[in-house]
Amino acid sequence: MDVIQLRNVSKSFGDLRAVDDLSLSVPRGSIYGFIGPNGSGKTTTLRMLMSILRPDTGEVEILGERNPPAAKDSVGYLPEERGLYKKMKVRRLLRYYGKLKNAGPQLDARIDEWLNRMALTDWADKMVETLSKGMAQKVQFLSTIIAEPEIVILDEPFSGLDPVNLEVLREAVLTLRKNGSTIIFSTHDMAVAERMCDRIFMIYKGHKVLDGTQEEIQTEYGQDTLRIRTTAGAAALDGLTGVEDVRDHGQLQELRFTGDTQKLLRDLLARTEVHHFEQTRPSLHDIFVRIAKPEPDEEETP
Repeated sequence: MDVIQLRNVSKSFGDLRAVDDLSLSVPRGSIYGFIGPNGSGKTTTLRMLMSILRPDTGEVEILGERNPPAAKDSVGYLPEERGLYKKMKVRRLLRYYGKLKNAGPQLDARIDEWLNRMALTDWADKMVETLSKGMAQKVQFLSTIIAEPEIVILDEPFSGLDPVNLEVLREAVLTLRKNGSTIIFSTHDMAVAERMCDRIFMIYKGHKVLDGTQEEIQTEYGQDTLRIRTTAGAAALDGLTGVEDVRDHGQLQELRFTGDTQKLLRDLLARTEVHHFEQTRPSLHDIFVRIAKPEPDEEETP
């Protein structure tokens, strides 16, 4: 069953069409990733899901309700622009947000449980303004999920976190999914999207350009990617037929190739020692760059 459906949704701001005829479905209990370059329409779409913005045309359905009112108790939203009441104590803040969402009689016990999970118990009775940036970000996340909403919408939840806190939030998101919540989050980190998401959606210039599982998306893009490590490095690939694009990682080169891979290997061996030669499917990062990379006439001139 789908908990969210968008049908032919469009939204403009003046002459700018931010979202154009967008349709998508989010299955219940899934982790659904939103990706796309800055200005592509991700946040506008998330805000329409929350009824912060209304579509100009089309229909939004949340938990079976069409064009629902804003601030539904069954939906938690973490906006990209963070903001907390700095003069409130952490526990009181979480209790306040929980009661706003009708969290029920187990709210205080749930607050204690999540503070402990986030290693924030010692900070429960301290002012928000005394928290570090990472701590404040975890409290903001808790304010979003403390009422146990059915749907959790997170706009760039991992942005700016150090590896330890990123792992804490990642595990928290997986716990929410295990407990029955549906998670939608936007991210610029393709590795996070690959590891965590059941389905991945990409919007570019207001249009849907990807929507499916990682397996489905990678299968669509074939196996035209080679990962190569040679003694000569990227210079060994200069002028070789069929090499369309090379990403030089220093010790490893990743390239798009069309043609006979065995002939390419022979050509490389004639030039240098080959330590690694692998044919694989493109990563989500590679697919993202292929779609969103500016055309030559779109790139800025110095």
